[in-house]
Amino acid sequence: MPSHTIRIADGVEVGGDRPLVLIAGPDVVENADHALKLARALRDVCSRRGVPLVFKASFDKANRTSVDSFRGPGLDAGLRALERVRRETGLPITTDFHTPDQARTVAEVADLLQVPAFLCRQTDMLVAAGRTGRAVNVKRGQFVAPHDARAIVDKVLSTGNDRVMLTERGASFGYNNLVVDFRGLPRMRDLGVPVCFDATHSVQLPGGSGSVSGGERRFVAALARAAAAVGVDALFFEVHDDPDHAPCDGPNMLSLDAFPRVLDAVLAIDAARRAHAQADS
Repeated sequence: MPSHTIRIADGVEVGGDRPLVLIAGPDVVENADHALKLARALRDVCSRRGVPLVFKASFDKANRTSVDSFRGPGLDAGLRALERVRRETGLPITTDFHTPDQARTVAEVADLLQVPAFLCRQTDMLVAAGRTGRAVNVKRGQFVAPHDARAIVDKVLSTGNDRVMLTERGASFGYNNLVVDFRGLPRMRDLGVPVCFDATHSVQLPGGSGSVSGGERRFVAALARAAAAVGVDALFFEVHDDPDHAPCDGPNMLSLDAFPRVLDAVLAIDAARRAHAQADS
């Protein structure tokens, strides 16, 4: 079943038969200059390939494993950094928020509001996001079955806002591990909304390194290729210029140097899948 098409920003639509959209950026805003540097680099990679890009970075990582972990600059400074990225690069922006009262403030900067996986069932969060009128991306929780995401979608739709999409990021499988069931991608698309695959968070090992989460970066490219073959409307990558020294989620982030090669492979598979789908129809 083809997904509904939604507008994220002027010139960027996702779903239906629209081109694959990329959501990419560092896990967290480290500082304004670093965010802008990465945004420009990612914009150049994607623009050379004609790929729509939405820049992502969090102003606050409220669900870190340890109380001592780096969380980011916070709401005010983080949004100022993201607004600068939006202004100086022309890229649409997405970021997550963590309490319902933040939604309207975040929507003043972000073109796409992201509801974190751990909060995907929180009715107040979903309703607050929908009421902003912005496009809403809900990460399906690791504890929610793909077909049960219908209730998530309905909560956003209840506000009169139909600009909602879902993101797959793996399911909890035992302790400190996530597994992707690729049957979930078409099952969520059957709900009629665009579906994104988060290739980097899907290789995360939550809490797998003691006081921090681990990750298996070597599987990112393979999972992204698999998702493109199954069929998705968008792909999500956390990308960093020095992931081994990133303050958050380094083990599962792609390096900026590797990103173009991964993207080229994904685009080739996506093009082949679309051609086969058109021939079959």
